[in-house]
Order: sequence, then C-alpha cells, then structure tokens
Amino acid sequence: MSPRRQFLAGMAGLAAALFVTAPVSASDLPDLGGKTVVVVTENAYPPLQFVEPSTGQAVGWEYDAMNEIAKRLNFKVEYQNTSWDAMIQSVSDGQYQIGMTGITIKDDRKEKVDFSDPYMRSEQFLLVRGDEKRFTDAKSLGAFADGLIGAQPGTTPFYTAVYEVLDGNEQNPRIKLFETFGATVQALKAGDVDAVLTDGTAGKGYVETSNGGLKLIGGPLGTEDFGFIFPKGSDLVAPVNAAIKALKADGTFDALNKKWFLDYKMGG
Repeated sequence: MSPRRQFLAGMAGLAAALFVTAPVSASDLPDLGGKTVVVVTENAYPPLQFVEPSTGQAVGWEYDAMNEIAKRLNFKVEYQNTSWDAMIQSVSDGQYQIGMTGITIKDDRKEKVDFSDPYMRSEQFLLVRGDEKRFTDAKSLGAFADGLIGAQPGTTPFYTAVYEVLDGNEQNPRIKLFETFGATVQALKAGDVDAVLTDGTAGKGYVETSNGGLKLIGGPLGTEDFGFIFPKGSDLVAPVNAAIKALKADGTFDALNKKWFLDYKMGG
C-alpha cells in the first residue's frame, strides 16, 4: 500500500469493527466532578450525528456514546454545532473542548489537535443513483471522463476522490465541492454530480430510505479509525480514553452499533 493510500483511509462500513480490550471496572474511571464540557459536532453525518427528520432532534451513535461517556465520567455535556471546515481549527483554538463528527485519525491532524483512542473502524464506498449503469466501481468511474464527484473539501472522501479515483490533481474540475455531506447527497439525487464517496454505514442509511433511488457500488476503498478530538494537551483525553475502553469491554458500543447501524430507520 502506497504512503498516499495509507494517508487516505476510506470511510465507514456497516459493521463498525471495534478493538478487543480488557474489562474496565466503573470504579476505575475518573470522576470529573460534574463539570460542563462543551462538545461540538456537525449534525450532518448519519447515523453518527444528524437531525432526525420526524422529530427535529439531534441524535445518533456519537450522541449516545458521548452521553454515556459523560455519565461514566460524571460531567455535563453542552452540545454546539459548527461546519466541518471550522471543526478541527476551532477545537485546536480552544473554542470547544471536544469535537465529534466521524473524524479520521490522521498524522497531519495530530499536529493541530489531540485524538482519543479509536472508537470505530470503518470503510468507504461509492454512493450513486439507483439507475447508474455507466460505471460500476472506482476504476470505471475514474475512466468515465464526464463523471462528477461531490465532496466536502479537506475530508477523507475528497482526498480519496482525488488520489484513489481521479488523477491526483486537487483542482480537478470533476470534483464539485459542498459545505456538508448531506448537500453532496442532495446534489447526487438531483443529478448535479454522479457519485459521492461515503462510509458504508451512512451510505446504507441513505440507500434504505431512497426507495431505490440510490445504491452503493464497488468494494471498499480502504479503512480508517474515527476518534474524538481535543485541544492539544487537553486533560480530558485520558479520562475519555478510559471510558472508551470500558464501553468497548462491556458491550455498550456493540449495542449502539446494533441500534444505529442495523435497527434504526431514518424517519422511523
């Protein structure tokens, strides 16, 4: 695997593979004394975090996980919202104490923020319209000169589109940029782009609610680990890592995987 490929890992697969850890007793976890921790997210990445259409409430795997982490560590969460473009820099600047939005753990990002231990491993796929027959995988999409790809700048899907599907040119006009992941999917549905790179989990959710309007094609383009982010030197990293270890060991994350990746139906 090339260094570029290693740098680019793909997005989330349906079965979020977790890491085997030793059991952690509740009594072993730090007590943060009920303090308030400001957590920022994007609410644009189902099923990790998004606004439920039928209720207007912000929900998802990461919300449930963070709420459980807060309960175990005895802190209160104040949730705020920002765009992906501002996420890493705003956490780096100390505007927020934790960031969560399916953020891939990468060395270049570690220069700006500290990461938690991985809480999820995922894979990336191509999401296309249900009647798409002009290409069937990343290679044939790359060869289809008229094919347009929707992506958010600076994200793993963007770099995968550039280096794994196209020609390595970050200014390639075949990549159309959007502010949110949801906007890329809307552009796909409208016919403004022909493909979107997405983790398998989020993609499956869109496919299941599309009435045949969308489908996933090709095999996974890589794997990546997701982590929460913190300002450099944050004293929250070690307690959150301890809680992640406990939630993996006692089956809580397995239950959240089932709830959000298998049982949940968008709008249901």
